[in-house]
Amino acid sequence: MVTTGTFDGAHVGHRKILDRLKEVALASKGETVVLTFYPHPRIVLFPEDNELKLLTTQEEKIKLLEQAGVDHLVIYPFTKQFSRLTSVQFVRNILVNKIGTKKLVIGYNHHFGRNREGSFEHLKEFGPVYGFDVEEIQAMDVDQVEVSSTKIREALLKGDMKTAAKYLGYNYALQGMVVRGRQLGNTIGYATANLEIQDKYKLIPADGVYAVTVSHQNNTYKGMMNIGMAPTVGGTQRKVEVHVFDFNQDIYGQQLDVSIVGRIRDEKKFPDLESLKKQLDSDKQKSLTLLA
Repeated sequence: MVTTGTFDGAHVGHRKILDRLKEVALASKGETVVLTFYPHPRIVLFPEDNELKLLTTQEEKIKLLEQAGVDHLVIYPFTKQFSRLTSVQFVRNILVNKIGTKKLVIGYNHHFGRNREGSFEHLKEFGPVYGFDVEEIQAMDVDQVEVSSTKIREALLKGDMKTAAKYLGYNYALQGMVVRGRQLGNTIGYATANLEIQDKYKLIPADGVYAVTVSHQNNTYKGMMNIGMAPTVGGTQRKVEVHVFDFNQDIYGQQLDVSIVGRIRDEKKFPDLESLKKQLDSDKQKSLTLLA
């Protein structure tokens, strides 16, 4: 039982497809296969597009699909040569000859093959020829809104974490390596870990202050995070800085996994460090309330 797609975000719409795939597999005593691609097709087809941002890194997507209970994950290399396969070549060469598809479950308005020429109608034609059935799953609606990766990206770019989490089915997360900063936070009691997000395609939400949970070496802590330029201290580069509550360890060069629970406020410039400290005291209380 096979489904195919990019599955960026592995959101509630994707999980509707995966749940149906598992149902079908269980009924026929088969196994589930997810066929996805790396790199993301848009990275290969439009390399000059600097605006492209993704909800999940490759590592995150694999973990989410694993959590969804998929038996087999096939990550097919997406190249320009592969993109030139016609829809019938894709079905014959990949779905049938390589994977042995007997039942294909796809999302609504799914397209594939050269210039996205393939559609559900094509698959219904190919099915009897190549010996597989095909089923199309309607889009997932949440509060009468059709869920899509695009809508989730739009919500994150506005800092609307509530909508993003509702459509994702989980809190949006960032992973990064802790790198050295100017350590100015130490002077006001709010030391921060500067997070270097290593995947340049990973979407960073809107600038602002957020309540977060932080995972480090199998332990989870509460904290708050600032995304932005740190204008009070004359910052010149956009940064992701995390303050972990009740935590005092040297973690330079180590990875932190940050789950964003809610947005506290916009980033703003304060007249001095004392004013910033007062605001951070307030932010901490708001964060603790959100995280309670």
